[in-house]
Parts: sequence; structure tokens; C-alpha cells
Amino acid sequence: MIDKTTVYLADDHAIVVEGLIEILRSQPDLHVIGTAANGEEVIQLMQNRRADIVVLDINMPKMNGIKCTQQIKQQFPATKVIVLTMFPEKSYVDQLIRAGADGCLLKSRGSQDLLHAIARVKTSRSYFDTIRDFDAKDEKPLFQLSEREFEIIRLIVNGLTTTQIAEKLFLSEHTVKTHRKNIFRKIGINSVSQLTAFAINHQLMG
Repeated sequence: MIDKTTVYLADDHAIVVEGLIEILRSQPDLHVIGTAANGEEVIQLMQNRRADIVVLDINMPKMNGIKCTQQIKQQFPATKVIVLTMFPEKSYVDQLIRAGADGCLLKSRGSQDLLHAIARVKTSRSYFDTIRDFDAKDEKPLFQLSEREFEIIRLIVNGLTTTQIAEKLFLSEHTVKTHRKNIFRKIGINSVSQLTAFAINHQLMG
């Protein structure tokens, strides 16, 4: 018997929800256990029965996708959240990263992209690949990060430890830890996974 991953879908357009249900029904390991039209309904569903994954729209009435993501992560941290958006703007993604989203996907993408996103977050990996396509026209200076902080971000997301970064940059470990603390504070995040998503969003990988 297949151990199915449970999913909630949330969008205030019924036709979108119906389409998402059809996509997920094609996968024997996925089971849609409920749908919602706004963020408040999602939280109510989660309080009654937790799902492994929530796929929700960023623009919903009563409680939008960003606020809903934040509440899900605060109350049900084990649940993965994928946010769908029509708006290719990096500022939205930065807000989602800070809220704790596990993935973000443009609605213009195909069904296989959604299934790939679900497959990634199921294994505790983030899915922010397609945000390279997002428009940066609305961006402000990048959180007042210094060149040294950008350098340390790249090293952190490439898997280097504090000790390795200190040796590579000829800094003390205390200085590296201070830079890291300042980076997290400026961006408004609290984990390396969120930092990785931020780096992908702003093409800082490499």
C-alpha cells in the first residue's frame, strides 16, 4: 500500500482549485484532503487535520498567502508550504522566504513544475528555481548588505562551515559569526534554508 502525502489546496477561484485537484489526482502518492478559498479557512482545516503539504495562492481574501504561510509555519512547522503566484516580482518571494515558505511557483508554469515542486519539498528541499524568471524592477537596494556579507552568503549556501569561511577569508570565527548574525537580521530570516532561497532569488549562488 502506498503511503500517501496529504495535501490541502487553497485559492479563491474554484476553477483553479478544480484544475489543481485534477493534476494531483494523477499521482498515486498524493491525496487532496481538503480545499479552501482563503487563508483563514486553511488554518481552520489545519487545526482539524494537519496536512503534509499546503499549496496556496498568494492573493486570497481575508488572509493572504504570505500571512497564511507565516501562521502555518508558526503553528504547524512540519507542514510544507508551496505558494502559487501570478506576480513575477522578487519582493513577493523575499516576503515568502521570511514567512518560511518551502517553495514558490508562477501560475503560468505547467503541471509538471508543480509536481516537481511537491516532490522537492516532500524531501525537505526548497523549490525556488523558477524565481530566476521574476522581474526585479520593483527591487530596492538589497537589504543594505555589504560586499563582505554577500561574499559570506555565497560561502554559507555553498556549504562551508564557520571555521572554513574564517580560514578562507582570513577572518576570526567570531567575526564570521557576527557577519552571519547581521545577515540574518538584515534579511529577516533565521535559517540556512531561508538564506539559500534568498540567494537563489537574487542569483547569488556560485
